[in-house]
Amino acid sequence: MRIIVATEIEAPRRVVWDYLMSAHKWHEFMDGLTRWEALGRKHRGVGVRFAMRMQVGFIELGGTVEITEFDPPGDMAWTAVTGVDQRGRWRLRELSRERTQVELRVTYHAPGGFAALLADRLALPTVRRHLKRSLDGLKRHVEALPELQPERPRVSEKPAI
Repeated sequence: MRIIVATEIEAPRRVVWDYLMSAHKWHEFMDGLTRWEALGRKHRGVGVRFAMRMQVGFIELGGTVEITEFDPPGDMAWTAVTGVDQRGRWRLRELSRERTQVELRVTYHAPGGFAALLADRLALPTVRRHLKRSLDGLKRHVEALPELQPERPRVSEKPAI
């Protein structure tokens, strides 16, 4: 199954990228994610591996994924090493200096024959919903970052005369 979800975020691409590449923050915005843990000392770049799990109905699906492409501040892709066969990609495109399009693409296939195809189709609405909510969460978190908030005018401590 292939799913593509996208959103626009009111923030510079570099700010979105830096937030997104902070792996420890994924639990803040990734809906349904029950595990996202770096397996090793490195947390960024090609070859980094993560243990990941997503709740789909009553089942936790996932495995170990490896980063296969890392091109800041625009693209990061991964593929499964163990567990459910999956591939994914984050794409960030600058729409303007202060606006970024974020796209998340995920392809997954359960192992097996007809039963696996049926399981894939049954999981599709849940996985799509998780990914859409994840982008909504990413947008909410990034747009609320302190560095993106307008400065408020200081209130004078002296009384007006």
